Amino acid sequence: MHSTAAPSPTATITRGTGRCLLAAAAVALAAGCAQQARQQPGPPPAGIVSVVHGDPAGFGEARNAPPESAKARRAWLDALCLHLSERAAAALPRGQRLEVNITDVQRAGGFEPWRGPQAANVRIVRDIYPPRIDLSFKLLDEGGAVLRQGSRQLRDSAFLMRPDMYPNDPLRHEKVLLDDWVRKEFGGAGAR
Repeated sequence: MHSTAAPSPTATITRGTGRCLLAAAAVALAAGCAQQARQQPGPPPAGIVSVVHGDPAGFGEARNAPPESAKARRAWLDALCLHLSERAAAALPRGQRLEVNITDVQRAGGFEPWRGPQAANVRIVRDIYPPRIDLSFKLLDEGGAVLRQGSRQLRDSAFLMRPDMYPNDPLRHEKVLLDDWVRKEFGGAGAR
């Protein structure tokens, strides 16, 4: 014979009470964190940066490299945009806004198909293949008035002689190029 025992009412109450206590503790913890966050003002917000780019399929990188998936191209381009926005935001005074449009990118290194099929997809990094980034920008004040604008062609033919600021990063040369531009154009803390 099978007897189906009903769950003990005490166990049900204990489980239900435990869940209520857990939920109440979570709410109290969240409320305490929110209260703590309001009490600590922290540093003032940095400038606001917007970085956009054209179609990466039309960039020099796409024309001079083996075929690359749109997803892979978008990944490295998004990583460069994020890096630039973080560095520039830290360099801008509060209230200023920066709009950047990346119009072309040629990553450091090149492909040398004459080395044979085994090296067809190998990026050879030599000083004759420097990183190149073309961009336009507009720096605005709080009211939207243009403080500075222009186009820049970023190049660094001595990129292999610099200290490696981003070891093991496949975009290290391009990131240093952007850091240099932020430091020269806007000064300050944004670049390493």
